Amino acid sequence: MDETIVSTRYWHQLGDGQLQCDLCPRHCRLQEGQRGLCYVRQRLGDEVKLVSYGRSSGFCVDPIEKKPLNHFYPGSGVLSFGTAGCNLACKFCQNWDTTKSREMDSMADRASPRQLAQAALEMDCRSIAFTYNDPIIFMEYAVDVAAACAEHDIKTVAVTAGYIDPEPRIEFFKAVNAANVDLKAFTERFYYKVCGAHLAPVLETLQYIKHETDTWLELTTLLIPGENDSPQELDAMTRWVVQHLGPDVPMHFTAFHPDWKMRDIERTPAATLSRAREIARSNGVRYAYTGNVRDPQGGSTWCHNCGELLIERDWHRLGRWGLDSQGSCASCGANLPGHFAGVPEQLAAGPVRVRFS
Repeated sequence: MDETIVSTRYWHQLGDGQLQCDLCPRHCRLQEGQRGLCYVRQRLGDEVKLVSYGRSSGFCVDPIEKKPLNHFYPGSGVLSFGTAGCNLACKFCQNWDTTKSREMDSMADRASPRQLAQAALEMDCRSIAFTYNDPIIFMEYAVDVAAACAEHDIKTVAVTAGYIDPEPRIEFFKAVNAANVDLKAFTERFYYKVCGAHLAPVLETLQYIKHETDTWLELTTLLIPGENDSPQELDAMTRWVVQHLGPDVPMHFTAFHPDWKMRDIERTPAATLSRAREIARSNGVRYAYTGNVRDPQGGSTWCHNCGELLIERDWHRLGRWGLDSQGSCASCGANLPGHFAGVPEQLAAGPVRVRFS
């Protein structure tokens, strides 16, 4: 019996004999042996199965700030991993060597949920992150890892595009403690032409996470010159976030570098990120950040009430800590939304590779 192949729940049979996957809005229709666009969900007999359970392209320990999450146990270690495949087709994918991989051999590392939870405990990681590719496509594995982690009070983090159907969305986000959702743009044109997806399901997921779960939420937008970085689009996006999610959801604006099918576009200028941050702040976003550039001002956390520096960041390294023991501003007492556990010990800024025997 191959333990990397497991049954799934979210599919149904069509009148023509095909099976439709109901995990994400793509709704792949599968004949015998056929895989969905994600590559890891396959029709085998009269079921749609996950064929990558327990398999990964690699495990490493990162600072939580690399996910990026700035309000979820800052300075803590996170055991990170991903698999092959993805349910989007982003032309700018910066992990394309694994997300677009069609070779199962690229997932040479294996670990059971209990092994992962134990490793996080032994390496003093406060959380495990499903990242590098979208964990929605290996949902069954992620949910089992989250359950094993909960037994040891290890948190779980999903780095995701949020492209998931309503029913599995309930199970998935009930399992994880925090999510950074890639809000890739704020136009249907971009989602359809560049990502092969649609904007509306992502906005529905964001509202669901914020208003119907206890999952901590942060957003990331990779700004691509000439594609999704206009002041008008950023204004509309950040106004929507404040209106529908509230002012306390952190937003990260990160720099693009040429990759995969968009190598002819230049890197994002630092000034574009700073402008996006200022647009967000002017529209009421209290915690707007820049990323993938060295910008201590834009990477640090500031009190929305008195303007004091609360968490100093230089890349992923922390400096001054201006929070009291309750996670509030030590100067004025204003609450900082998120999850905090006192002054953290500083981790190495780079990833630490983890091997399982």
